[in-house]
Amino acid sequence: MFITLYNYLIFYAYLCHSKTIEKQIIMIEPRPLILVTNDDSIAAPGLLRLVDCLPQDADIIVVAPAEQHSGQSSAITVGRPLFIRAHDDYRGARLFSIGGTPVDCVKLAMSAIVPRRPTLVLAGINHGSNSGCNVIYSGTMGAVLEGCTYGITSCGFSILNHSLDADFSATMPFIKDIVADLLTEPLPAGICLNVNMPAREAPLGVRACRAARGHWTDEYDRYTDPMGNPFFWLTGRFVNEEPDATDTDEYWLNRNYISVVPVRGDMTAMNYISTTSKRFDR
Repeated sequence: MFITLYNYLIFYAYLCHSKTIEKQIIMIEPRPLILVTNDDSIAAPGLLRLVDCLPQDADIIVVAPAEQHSGQSSAITVGRPLFIRAHDDYRGARLFSIGGTPVDCVKLAMSAIVPRRPTLVLAGINHGSNSGCNVIYSGTMGAVLEGCTYGITSCGFSILNHSLDADFSATMPFIKDIVADLLTEPLPAGICLNVNMPAREAPLGVRACRAARGHWTDEYDRYTDPMGNPFFWLTGRFVNEEPDATDTDEYWLNRNYISVVPVRGDMTAMNYISTTSKRFDR
């Protein structure tokens, strides 16, 4: 054994001091780490269908709200603690829930759960449309925009079906392709994606486009409780203000295509700064 150790030490010294041997450092690329969240809760079927679309050679961590948080946009929890609950793994993915909003999920995951910086932040699959102006209300896209603020390539997926029994099968191959593309070529800093998918039948394809201008009308129904007190229930319908425009998400979704809208986290109206300066600079 002494001879073996002696020979090892001689060989090590030779490697360290020989001028004829170049030192080579082999860098092992870590596996992609994908952080997944949603706004429909840890129990929503669309969450696991998104996990089903992710590559097997990636590490996947799911951090989702314990309860439904649709329409929470970029809301965060203040004034009360957040607790992390671990759930059973799903197909190798680690699952956690927290009693907070979708943005809370991303922020707390980055602070206390993920072991390293994620390669992607993905949200969905949301039950219901996030096309048009819905992006400003969406908890799904709130989480995506939060990932974007960290400089991480982020993308939200939504299907135009609010039912928990929605069939995702026809859209899953497209999701796989989009995720593979994002892993191959990250998005530019400050840009994230809002992907909406038709639900009537298999999509005909994918179209990059802009969000349609529109608004909600007839938003609340009035009721009266047993004590005679009025209350209101959110409802309404979306009105597309430019139905003939051929470059919007609403146009392509109505023609059974998947819409992909690039979204900026920075909402500064750059083209209006000069005018604003002339009006208000003193």
